[in-house]
Amino acid sequence: MADKAPGALLTIGELSAELGVPQHILRYWETKFSKLRPLTRAGNRRYYRPDDVTLVRRIHQLLNGEGYTVKGVQKLLSGKTAAPADTPAPVAVDTSAPQMTAPAPLAAPPSYIPDLVLIRDRLKIALAAARD
Repeated sequence: MADKAPGALLTIGELSAELGVPQHILRYWETKFSKLRPLTRAGNRRYYRPDDVTLVRRIHQLLNGEGYTVKGVQKLLSGKTAAPADTPAPVAVDTSAPQMTAPAPLAAPPSYIPDLVLIRDRLKIALAAARD
């Protein structure tokens, strides 16, 4: 398949293949995230605009990369809770002297998050087995 232009619409199959997520998961996300509304054409064929693709990538990263729940991602996207990367820690500013250094760039999410998600899942399984 030829590469598409950056602003081209993506079909649900193309987006699904890019993310490694089944198509039914993308359709499920449409029911859970009101901001995600791809174009639907004849036969309910879905076409994702660049803004939709960006949103789906963000949802995928939060759910599968950072370990958020669907409800947690809903809260983040609705603005009720700020994402950790979006909210810098408060900094005391000394207004008496001019600031001579540039602020540090935002760091990428820690690389150990997938390991923590794996540990969490193993703990859930162990707790469920212990209850039985």
